[in-house]
Order: sequence, then structure tokens, then C-alpha cells
Amino acid sequence: MRLLVIFTYLLCATSALAQGWVSTLTSHSYGPPRLLAVDKSSQTLVMLERFSPLRELLRFPCTTGQADGDKLVEGDLRTPEGVYFIGQRINWKLDWDLYGDLAYALNYPNPVDRIKGKTGSGIWIHGRGKEFLPRDTQGCVALKVPDMHDVAREFALGTPVVIAHDLSWTREPGGEDAVAEALAAQLRQWARDWENMSDAFFEHYDPVGMSLSERNGFNAFKAHKKSVFASKPWIEVMVDNIQAVSGPDYWVTWFDQYYRTAGLATNTGKRFYWQRDGEGRWRIVGREYTRPGEDLTPKYMAAKTEQSRELVQAWRTAWLTMDAENYRDFYTSGAVQGKRRGAAAITEYKKTLWERTAPVKLEIGELTVSQHPRGIQVAFLQTFQDASGYSDVGRKTLVLVPDGGALKIESEEWRQGR
Repeated sequence: MRLLVIFTYLLCATSALAQGWVSTLTSHSYGPPRLLAVDKSSQTLVMLERFSPLRELLRFPCTTGQADGDKLVEGDLRTPEGVYFIGQRINWKLDWDLYGDLAYALNYPNPVDRIKGKTGSGIWIHGRGKEFLPRDTQGCVALKVPDMHDVAREFALGTPVVIAHDLSWTREPGGEDAVAEALAAQLRQWARDWENMSDAFFEHYDPVGMSLSERNGFNAFKAHKKSVFASKPWIEVMVDNIQAVSGPDYWVTWFDQYYRTAGLATNTGKRFYWQRDGEGRWRIVGREYTRPGEDLTPKYMAAKTEQSRELVQAWRTAWLTMDAENYRDFYTSGAVQGKRRGAAAITEYKKTLWERTAPVKLEIGELTVSQHPRGIQVAFLQTFQDASGYSDVGRKTLVLVPDGGALKIESEEWRQGR
């Protein structure tokens, strides 16, 4: 099956070789802040900046592979066509004539290249010390040494590089705006399905594409995720800073991800490669991990602080109005409150107190919200008074855990005094 899919891709690629990929970059709302665009036909490299809309920042002559067409196999002297990303700087001593004094790796072959059975490696963007001629590399993109330095000052690790046979750009968003928005929406749904640990999570992936682009295949990926789902009490996933660029027959989205479960929190960057399936639905066919562009911990904690504040105020209202059914819903089934265990026991105890005398005052001081190994910890000063005149002041500490997109109280402790 794998060989058949690769053969089909190669056959299609070979038939399109003479023409090559013709790309028009648009100013859609999920475009990156900066990107490099390489037009092989005119031997030109352009740096574009998304500044509502796209604008040209730099333009330089470049030289690409000696042979025409998209790269297919190692040694074919062609420059690949598609969407790639600036990788690490090459730190070993360079041949001045071939590479100048500055070179960066590109991530060829990317996951879609692997699906198509493309081979080869060592595709760089670099300087050129010797006489500068068009179509004079073994597959890399080369610039004059001063130009390479000028470009390198303006890009960062992970900057996208779009390489096409013919390439243009427009200030209009065009039809790509709708596609980019749909992919961003699907990416957010992917995160929610991951949080829910549901089988819908796996529907976002194309099993064949994933098996061709990744070493261990889709079945191994699915089995691993299933085992994680079975072992975790909850999972939360935040995605932000979503960006997207279209390739020849695929799109790439990249984003920052904050993942949290009991006892673990991670920040990472990811790239997803998307292709349409037979029914026209976009599915993930390959992935790459990158450095995060932003630590999302502060944004995550800001969201949890607001969510905690809303929960505490609603919990306070249920207590004051003696709404037993609503009050019970704020606790997990196994919640702990002093000597009481479980939401039912906690609520029955509260009902007993309410039958004796009604609460008349419950003031909540400023909340201190922090991460806890089991979830979110919320601490505040609580001032209470009932209809009999009894009153007390103490520190209340709640541990909240995610539950179906909401937060619920897993433990509640009270200590008298300020």
C-alpha cells in the first residue's frame, strides 16, 4: 500500500514537473508577520511583511538548482517547491565559494515531501562567494554574501520560506482567507477534542498520510494517545498565535501550544500539514515540533483566574440562596470538605445547617489563584454570618479540577483567622 501511494504521487509530480508550482501569496488574516518568497523563474528572493496587508521589505537576486522543476530525488540538482522553514544556522566551517560565510538549513523533506516519497537532504539558504550565476546550485537557494547577511538580520528561526516556479503576491486576502479561517477553527476544535479525550480527536488526522510521514505510523500514534487518555484524570490544551501558509497541494499551520494535565505542564510549538481527503475535508497528514514563539503560561493562568472568579461567585450565590441542587454541582463526586467525602455528603451537611438557620452574609476577599499539582488552587478570605447572629472569618482554600470544560471543587479547606 505504501509503495502504491508513493508511486501515485511520483507519477503526478513527474507529469507536472515541466510547469512547476505557480503560487500567489495573499494577505489573509492568518499570514505570518514575515516570510521569504523565492521565485525560481526570475531567480528572485523577496522578504514580505504582513503589515495590513502584505508589503515588500527586501528583494534580492538569488540562484537555485541547476535543473528545472521540483526536487524529487537526491542528487537531481533541483530546488524543492513548497513551504519550508528556516532551521538552525550551519555552524561548521563553510566553503566560501559555495556557501559564503552564512548558511541556514531548511526542513526539506517536510512531511508532505515524505508522503510523496521525495528523497534528499541538505537544502539550505546560504551565501555564495564565487561568481554569482543563475541556476547554479545543487538544490539550495543562494544569495550574494552581503545580501545573505541583510536577509539574515531580518528573519528568525522558524520563518517560513515559500519556494515556487512562478511566484507573486497580492494585497488582497482572496479565497485563502476562508480556508485559513476554516483551518484555524478546526485546529481549535482539535484542541477541544483532545481535552475531551474523545474519539473525535483522531478524526482530524489522515491515517494514510500520517503513516507515510511519520516513522511509527498512525496506529502506533493512536494507541499511544489512547493509553494517555486512560491514565489522565483531565487534560487541558490551549492553542494560540496560529499562522498559516498554503503550499502546492497542502496548507501548513503553525502555533504555540500549552498542554496541562495533573502534575505536568508543557509549552511547545507545532506545525501541522493539512491535505483534503476524498470527501474534501481538511485532515492532518504530518506534524513537526518547534520552539514555542511565546510562553502561554500567563495567558493560561489569566483564563483560569477569570474562570475561578466566576465559579467562586456562582458558588457563593448558591450558598446564600440555599440552592442545594446548584450547590452540589460545584463539587466533584469525590470532593473532600473537612471530614466529609463526596458532593452528596457535602450538600447534605449544608442542608442541615440551612434548616437550622439561614446564611445572611458571605463576603469573598481578593482571590489568589495558582497552579496546583491536581489542578488550580484558589485562596481567599471568607467572612460569614447567619440569621442567628453567628459569624466567623477565615482563610478558604479550594482546589479546582477541570471537568468537561468547567472547573469543579475537588477539595475545600477552611482555617479560622485572617
